[in-house]
Amino acid sequence: MYSKKDYLKHTILFILTLIATTLAGGEWVYGKSVIAKGDDFLSWDFFLRSFAFSIPFIGILLIHELGHLFTSIHHKVKSSLPLFIPAWLGFLGIPSIGTFGAIIQMKSFVNSRKKFFDIGVAGPLAGFVIALGVLTYGFTTLPAAEYIYEIHPEYADPEFEGYGDQVVDFELGNNLLFSLMSSTLADPERMPELSELIHYPFLFAGYLALFFTALNLLPIGQLDGGHVIFGLFPKRHKEISLSAFTLFLFYAGLGMISPFFPAEELIIRIPLYLGFLYICYHKSGLTAQTKLTFALSIAASQYLIAYFFPTIQGYQGWLFFGFLLGRVMGTRHPEVSGFKELDSKRKIIGWIAIIIFCLCFSPQPFIFSE
Repeated sequence: MYSKKDYLKHTILFILTLIATTLAGGEWVYGKSVIAKGDDFLSWDFFLRSFAFSIPFIGILLIHELGHLFTSIHHKVKSSLPLFIPAWLGFLGIPSIGTFGAIIQMKSFVNSRKKFFDIGVAGPLAGFVIALGVLTYGFTTLPAAEYIYEIHPEYADPEFEGYGDQVVDFELGNNLLFSLMSSTLADPERMPELSELIHYPFLFAGYLALFFTALNLLPIGQLDGGHVIFGLFPKRHKEISLSAFTLFLFYAGLGMISPFFPAEELIIRIPLYLGFLYICYHKSGLTAQTKLTFALSIAASQYLIAYFFPTIQGYQGWLFFGFLLGRVMGTRHPEVSGFKELDSKRKIIGWIAIIIFCLCFSPQPFIFSE
């Protein structure tokens, strides 16, 4: 089914991604880098210790993709092997997690709603189960509170009061599942602040796994969540997908335009933002007039909300993903013949997937502040 060349290419990319995420783990968890000097250099010892982040993280992504692959094989749908995308950006001085994720491609025509549903839901469910195990282990084996002094010895100084206003702080957002597990499994004396979770490799890996699970389960287009919605509501997929995509863009762009911005800034910002929104509906199947109507409606509503709530902010980090969804992937789903309902077991699994999305989704997954 697969050639030696396929196995070689995918294995090399997997190894490169594992190395890249290990390098990224060294930067996030221990503050060490291979391009730094002195005490901040990522020594061989810290590189090996960083596998505590990369192995569970990449392992969860691998299980996710294998869920898709094995289900494809079961349904005799030709698919590629999992393709991992390495992306370590430390040499540019840019923080990264070492990968853009992993994908498999279906290479044969699928004309079955049941097959689309099974293949789509198998990945997130498989990855979610492993992520639960990683997080359970991470929360129940937290090191002593003094562990953080190994990473930040300055915290032990009683006169330490922070880094000043010019340093950008970073912390992970929260989601329902992470909050629930931390409150029920973790020792309160050892549970770190959200701003310090990056230094706990199993928790950081598990959090990222939940982040990717939620992204894949968005009920939009041909994402895994889109396949789930197409399976549960085949006649309403177009409306649900378009509505979810519009709400996603609306929330992401809150704060992009405001009546309190200088007029000279708005003159430039508004046309550019409207053009961006219009482009995001490129593969929506809508007419040009309707796409323009959507763009104007979103921008006008955001502008009006900003008038009454001047400090309101969405999460502008979602805008890039919204662009990829709308411009590259699209919000529509391939058609299949017939609308035969899924059996009761699959319907239950579909609703479980929706619940998992609600538990894993974080409105602001990564927070930067001064």
